[in-house]
Amino acid sequence: MKLELVHLADENSQLTLKTREKDRDRDRETEASCHLLEAEQEIVQCLLLQASTDGSFLLGSEDVVNTRISLWWEQARAIVVVPFFKFLVALCLIMSVMYFVEVMYMGIVVAYVKLFKRKPEKVYKWEAMENDAECGSKSFPMVLVQIPMYNEKEVCEQSIAAACKISWPSNRIIIQVLDDSTDQASKELVRRECERWSREGVNITFEIRDNRNGYKAGALREGMKHCYVKQCDYIAIFDADFQPEPDFLHRTVPFLIHNPKLALVQGRWEFGNIPYTPSLILKFRFCYNKSHGIITVNADQCMMTRLQEMSLSYHFTVEQQSGGWNDQTTVEDMDVAVRATLRGWKLLYIHDLKVKSELPCSFNALRSQQHRWTCGPANLFRKMAGQIIRSENVSLWKKLYMLYSFFFMRKVVAHILTFCFYCVILPATVLFPEVTVPKWAAFYLPALITLFIAIGKPRSVYLLAFWVLFENAMSMLRTKALVMGLFETGRVQEWVVTEKLGDGLKTKLIGQVPNEHQVRFRDRVHFLELLLGVYLLFCGCYDIIYGKNKLYLYVYLLMQSAAFFVVGFGFVGK
Repeated sequence: MKLELVHLADENSQLTLKTREKDRDRDRETEASCHLLEAEQEIVQCLLLQASTDGSFLLGSEDVVNTRISLWWEQARAIVVVPFFKFLVALCLIMSVMYFVEVMYMGIVVAYVKLFKRKPEKVYKWEAMENDAECGSKSFPMVLVQIPMYNEKEVCEQSIAAACKISWPSNRIIIQVLDDSTDQASKELVRRECERWSREGVNITFEIRDNRNGYKAGALREGMKHCYVKQCDYIAIFDADFQPEPDFLHRTVPFLIHNPKLALVQGRWEFGNIPYTPSLILKFRFCYNKSHGIITVNADQCMMTRLQEMSLSYHFTVEQQSGGWNDQTTVEDMDVAVRATLRGWKLLYIHDLKVKSELPCSFNALRSQQHRWTCGPANLFRKMAGQIIRSENVSLWKKLYMLYSFFFMRKVVAHILTFCFYCVILPATVLFPEVTVPKWAAFYLPALITLFIAIGKPRSVYLLAFWVLFENAMSMLRTKALVMGLFETGRVQEWVVTEKLGDGLKTKLIGQVPNEHQVRFRDRVHFLELLLGVYLLFCGCYDIIYGKNKLYLYVYLLMQSAAFFVVGFGFVGK
């Protein structure tokens, strides 16, 4: 009993000591606050006394105000600003880890496919098509080839010619040119080209409409209303700058014939001056098979096209592994693919199915394209998220994949992380030494992600630093487009056709290709990019003068600032 009393007494004494320590800490904080207030009052009184003795009362009042503002700022900095930036840094660290895991996951999928040689022919049934001894060419399904166009005089001839040369029985194929051109010269050129191939025996039609409602999706939907379309089994769709190889249908149609649940066949973009091309094919009345296997004809035109090549190579080498047209967004191909998936159809990606195309050769064309490619998916995410959740035809795992991996991580987080973290928050840590970013998040993780992306195009590894700076500089445009798409504001439904040069690339000097050098200087300036360039330049100079960390962050800040100035003044692709 005595021992228990002793233990209780000890515990009570310990509690008493802890309570007294807390009281002392509280008293110290109160005393410190009082001292701070007293110090402020003393400073104010001294300044007022000085002002009254030398007669400069007005100047003394200004000093008092400045002192109060300085003290208020220090308090706001300690209580609001620094904690807020620490919260943003923590949020960006979480997103960085999430994005890194996503990139590594995609890499593992690609490695698995290549290691075990999971070719489409091994996964899906495929048999070469041949003329039947009894039925002849009637054993081949009827295919409609659609070519939507809008003021495409530079590429219309080669595109129509490539479609008309497709190897398929002439009585089992219809070429449908859907021309929305507002330029009469372009429209007349397309009409003459269609008439020329018609005289040579090709079953080709020239369809026009008096409006551009729904843009490309609207044109494709109108094309489906013609009576001759009802006899078709499959639809192949080629953008105006696509040039399919003659064996395109022979390589794709068998997958659709022998696999009833397969709705879409997609290829990848390949870049370089390699003469090989296909485009897209779809199951009639439901969805299409769009081949994005693209071989660009101008990847080596300038550094801007080389940097685009690096980004798109990663997209089609890595990301793409893992019922009718709707004009609700400007990404009609992604929209129809999502809706096909929600109805239980399967989609096929063929890595070695390629199509020749053309990268944007002017910076304004690239900006318009990137705006559409970012705003469109974000707007589609807004409109389709509820349908994905409510769908009964897909598994829970596929729903999670579509919502989290396909949309949220790749179309939302990737853009927000690049702009907010690397262009805004990381530079701000120079101004607020209390806010620190771990080395693994500032350097190691981004370096691993960048190197992994570079694997897709090893010939351009020496441009890696320029690619990083350029992608960061473009992140402001993409983030702005992302916000427009998610909140459906501004230019969310805008569609600016990407400028093309077609055969002009073979005859014009590189310096003569873009007409952008004739545009007035003020029309090339992008003020938001210039403003961010000034911000990064200030942070870099501040780090050089006052910086106490040993990360040498100013090197990155000054280089990134220069990149934003180059983009802001429109000197890209020159």
